[in-house]
Amino acid sequence: MTAISHQLLETAVNRIPEDALTPARKVALAQFSKLGFPTIRDENWKYTNLSRAIELSNTWLKNGKTSSLETKLTATTEQAIKEITESVDAHWIVIANGNATCSTLSVAKSLKSCGVDITKLSNDGMNTAIIADDHMTSFNVALLQDGLRVKVNPSTKISKPLGFIFIDEARCNGLSQARLIIDVEADAKISIIEAHVSVGSTAQFANTVIQLRIADNACVDFVRIQERADGHIHVGKLITDLQRGTSFNYVNFDFGGSLIRNDVFINIMAPDASVNLHGLYLATANQHIDNHTQIEHSVGPSQSREEYRGILNDSSRCVFNGKVIVHKGADGTDAEQSNHNLLLSEKAEIDTKPELEIYADDVKCAHGATVGQLDQSALFYLCSRGLDREEAVQFLTRAFAARILATVPIATIRSYVDQTMSRHLDTLVNSDTQ
Repeated sequence: MTAISHQLLETAVNRIPEDALTPARKVALAQFSKLGFPTIRDENWKYTNLSRAIELSNTWLKNGKTSSLETKLTATTEQAIKEITESVDAHWIVIANGNATCSTLSVAKSLKSCGVDITKLSNDGMNTAIIADDHMTSFNVALLQDGLRVKVNPSTKISKPLGFIFIDEARCNGLSQARLIIDVEADAKISIIEAHVSVGSTAQFANTVIQLRIADNACVDFVRIQERADGHIHVGKLITDLQRGTSFNYVNFDFGGSLIRNDVFINIMAPDASVNLHGLYLATANQHIDNHTQIEHSVGPSQSREEYRGILNDSSRCVFNGKVIVHKGADGTDAEQSNHNLLLSEKAEIDTKPELEIYADDVKCAHGATVGQLDQSALFYLCSRGLDREEAVQFLTRAFAARILATVPIATIRSYVDQTMSRHLDTLVNSDTQ
């Protein structure tokens, strides 16, 4: 497996102008130099090969350029942003090619009066909070030009969601790094939308990290929707720490991209916290979508619920690895986990591995997984009632996906997700019936 050129990487890091992030970049560079990119020999990456992402990164490094913080967006990109912002009512912040656009300043100003403070990481000097503890988070920090810190002040309640659009243009040398650090203070309540899109047919690699800390008795509803272009690779990580009495409701939808890897790490650090994780992935052609989740019940009592579903067609391949760890002393933990998959093609492949690690006695835990095809008797029944095969398949696959759609906790984005899901289901089903 090709490796990242350390010399070119060090040159690129040194080329970034000095600011408050410089010490963090140096530390992350040293860390990444030891780790490199994960390979299929790493247990957590054995099904997902990042060779193409390494090739794109080396090409970008050889070009000797960094994306401008003030990149002028193309008309196509502006239209892609407009389609989301006009469809979903939210306070939208655009992060283009890894960097927040100029419009962020005006949005930040309006949010300040609502109890939300947004600053650039290069200005705030609090870099000890930037996590760079593995392969991809270290790579992210080493090449990070800037990022955003979002602070939701205590007892803040915002009527509209806070939305982040991560958009990449393939013309921008094929590589981008983005980082958000979100602190939700005690008794606050907020809805967050994370939307990933990209434009252009040229190959692109994006690496995104979000750190989320939820303080005592705060509530966060979080919806992520990914609809990247066919030739684009995306690796993303969400790291969430939950304090006493918190509530975290997370729903993830993956529809696009050629290779997608999502890591979700949840650490329940105090009693009476509640976590709900749900996800839906639709894959066709040669798409590869990998979801790795880990919920750590460090103390009890606490509760977690997790359900991911996938619909696969053609030669697509998906991975689900969900791990729940109940640490010693976390008595009163109540955890359930499941993964269900529907294969519409004999060539489609799912590798699913729900896991439980329990080191406490007084717990209630369960997990399971299913993999199957469409129910032929149900398909025959619908066709006997006047539906053609394509309509019957659409009906059954939509019913299978509707379970996850119903869990979307943010009302303003539910219709947009429904329409996007339906469009991709149509493509997936049409591929099956041709």
